[in-house]
Amino acid sequence: MSSFSFLGLQHNLSKKKFLKKPSRLFSRDRQTSGLAPVYMPNVEELKQVFNKFDSNRDGKISPDEYQAILKAMGKRNLVRKEVQKIFEVADLDGDGFIDFNEFVEMQKKEGGVKTVDLQRAFEAFDKDNDGKITVQEVYELLRRLGERCSLQDCQKMVQAVDANGDGVIDPDEFVTMMTRTMT
Repeated sequence: MSSFSFLGLQHNLSKKKFLKKPSRLFSRDRQTSGLAPVYMPNVEELKQVFNKFDSNRDGKISPDEYQAILKAMGKRNLVRKEVQKIFEVADLDGDGFIDFNEFVEMQKKEGGVKTVDLQRAFEAFDKDNDGKITVQEVYELLRRLGERCSLQDCQKMVQAVDANGDGVIDPDEFVTMMTRTMT
């Protein structure tokens, strides 16, 4: 089983090669250190991620909620057995759910968001695997995740992080966006 991490949208999204057009962060020499932490989220950021998983707002994540997020992100082939293994690691009190404290403990144990997490999160957005994220790709993924946003909202999000002004998010801009403090 691969390393367990909720943040960074790792969730074992894919085992295929990541980018056709390499970036500085995701370059070959950096990939060997892909398990080194590049960002440690604060409690508020963790709470926001936890709330995405906890769709029924009961204060805990069920295996079904976990699997629903993965499905929304396009990871349909993660079998229930694999999800169960993840819960065996994360469910510290053995109640079959992951509460917020267990969620935080797992993130601490993992040491933060790693380069590989960011690569897989980028890939979740970059559906056509061309090394860039378009406004439409942002819009489609956020809609699948249950976010209420317009295409114009997504355009503003892309413009806010599009440092080189090409109208898309490249891997380096994505890393900046994902590791920027949200508060």
